[in-house]
Amino acid sequence: MADNFNSTEQYIASEELMMSVNIAMQLEKPLLIKGEPGTGKTMLAKAVSESLGKKLIVWNIKSTTKAQEGLYTYDTIQRLYDSQFGNEGVDDIANYIKLGKLGEAFESEEQVVLLIDEIDKADLEFPNDLLWELDQMEFYIYETKRTVKAKVRPIVIITSNAEKELPDAFLRRCIFHYIDFPDRELMEEIVKTHIPNIEENLLKNAMDTFYEIRTYSQLRKKPATSELIDWLNALMIGGIDPEVIRRELPFVGVLIKKDEDLEVLRKRVE
Repeated sequence: MADNFNSTEQYIASEELMMSVNIAMQLEKPLLIKGEPGTGKTMLAKAVSESLGKKLIVWNIKSTTKAQEGLYTYDTIQRLYDSQFGNEGVDDIANYIKLGKLGEAFESEEQVVLLIDEIDKADLEFPNDLLWELDQMEFYIYETKRTVKAKVRPIVIITSNAEKELPDAFLRRCIFHYIDFPDRELMEEIVKTHIPNIEENLLKNAMDTFYEIRTYSQLRKKPATSELIDWLNALMIGGIDPEVIRRELPFVGVLIKKDEDLEVLRKRVE
């Protein structure tokens, strides 16, 4: 089992990103990842788990998510239902306590990778509500008077799309890394891990067009890595002549997802 994170067959990380992951692990601090959509923030946690041979636990955050849900929930409704039918074990509250994703990570006998994905989707108090748990690696279950303490400190990776500013107190406890959009050299390496048999002339012409499109300041949503890979696959399936890619923009709907952005590109072609 590896001690340090390295790129995997499916995830090519920059030297700076690998260093940030490894420093966060050494300092035993959460790693906060930001970057524009499509730069591989969420996939990083999967790559870390694969590289280190550790289980991945994913906590997907929504606008309605509360910090408590990540610790544990007490199913009072099920207990009331069971009590009406005289089911066994109804007197033991522990039977109705279910650990959340953070609780699962703490209870694991082996170190796991815990992904808290898109933390900025929740309300402003959400990050602050997790400060104690992420610092002390423990929480208290009031109903059973039990403290759940991490048996092995998990590797915590937190992603944010910068939709909201995170509290300073929370930021101080994290190692921060911003994933820059891949330059051409790194992008070619990423593409070839997903499409190893791609023809060089097709790749060159498509990449020229892709990076040119990303320079257009009028675009509301610039195409990202996932769109490029899908577009290249579409070009290959369609048997498109590489020489017409820049001029005709075939299958542009795979690359561009907003009506306004399509108008920008149509004007460019005209």
